[in-house]
Amino acid sequence: MTQKHQIEKIFKDTGALINGHFILTSGLHSPLYLQCAKVLQWPKYADICANMLATKIGKDKPDLVVSPAMGGVVIGHALSKFLDCRAIFVERKNSSFKLRRGFSINKDEIALVVEDVITTGGSTLETVSLIQEHGASVQGVASIIDRSNGKAFQNIIHHSLWQLDLPSYRPEECPLCKLQINTYKPGSR
Repeated sequence: MTQKHQIEKIFKDTGALINGHFILTSGLHSPLYLQCAKVLQWPKYADICANMLATKIGKDKPDLVVSPAMGGVVIGHALSKFLDCRAIFVERKNSSFKLRRGFSINKDEIALVVEDVITTGGSTLETVSLIQEHGASVQGVASIIDRSNGKAFQNIIHHSLWQLDLPSYRPEECPLCKLQINTYKPGSR
């Protein structure tokens, strides 16, 4: 079984691939949602995903993993175990990401940004900017799911386990809205 098929099976087995009318964190609408939390609630699946990502990253290990809260926290922590580095997360305060809880990013460290799902890459790019503001460099991005099908980042290495091109729409163009199907906002914002 290929890696993509193994991840797809895990998402189906855990009920994490959901049909409906969803408002994504990006503000886009979609008829499909990948609820990584339903996968990551099982430590064995978190370890499987983290181990696969660590294998993709290879020998170029970062000094730290930085995850945007909320979605990236569990997979970031699990991946840091396989990369043998520390894991921190950034949180929104007054609508922008900040370091809180005594976390720090040291000048000249190499960081890997870890997310559960990438759609537009907005939260990830905010995290990259915060890392760079602290004088550290960004090695790349790792995610379980890439909904952008490889299109979210132009000049950043992105390792993902499952690239998809799932439909997503701006609200004013959403066919589900036109059918007046109720929306659900499962994300953290």
